[in-house]
Amino acid sequence: MTDLASVLPDKRQVAASFSRAARTYDAVAGLQRKVGQQLLDYLPLDYKPQRWLDLGCGTGFFTRVLAQRFPQACGSALDIAEGMLRHAREQGGAQFYIGGDAECLPLPANSQQLIFSSLAVQWCEDFAAVLSEAKRVLEPGGVFVFSSLCVGTLKELRDSWQQVDGLVHVNRFRQLEDYQALCGASGFSVTQLQRRTEVLHFADLRDLTGELKALGAHNLNPGRPGGLTGRARIRALVEAYESKREDCGLPATYQVIYGILQKEA
Repeated sequence: MTDLASVLPDKRQVAASFSRAARTYDAVAGLQRKVGQQLLDYLPLDYKPQRWLDLGCGTGFFTRVLAQRFPQACGSALDIAEGMLRHAREQGGAQFYIGGDAECLPLPANSQQLIFSSLAVQWCEDFAAVLSEAKRVLEPGGVFVFSSLCVGTLKELRDSWQQVDGLVHVNRFRQLEDYQALCGASGFSVTQLQRRTEVLHFADLRDLTGELKALGAHNLNPGRPGGLTGRARIRALVEAYESKREDCGLPATYQVIYGILQKEA
């Protein structure tokens, strides 16, 4: 299994980066909304939990969607980024807004029937702890649905940087096999665990990097190059990425994991 302890970003960096992006996030979050909706679509239409948690709620977009889908339920929204949580609270949707860490949830055991988490757990260093905490917090028969990113995400940008200087400029993610192994050993019943490929297209490299920055998802990895990236390297990067241009524009591939796990009744 891949050891990501030394390559995933520090939680404080993640929280600070996403807090700064709170006001710009929703304007450029098209992929995030598509993935979150697909994740919701995996739930049966007649499924009606009475208590749910939006884990890694971000700006609260799906907190509000969950509230509309389950109007009689009691909803909670949790995020490690205080800036995101403040923004989510202002928009409403949940009864409770909680600052906290997915690896150590500040919630009592057997307190939730559904945990929904879309494109958040890829930032967690210890996914086994996330699974353990989700299992603890869910009541028997409860469901944990999540989406995440795996290796192959932003491969065009990574490969282009490799041609330029060989340094780490793109966030690292787990292998699909890591998710399979960790979910399989979690004690959950794995209803579904699959990978889907999503490809976005951008007019130019500036559009892509601008969107990543607006999302707070630009390079957060330890070992990333510090200081300004020189003009010569940027020109070389643009040239390398332009060689990948398609009819629709410059491609940016995302490898998305969808997981549906259930706690034994």
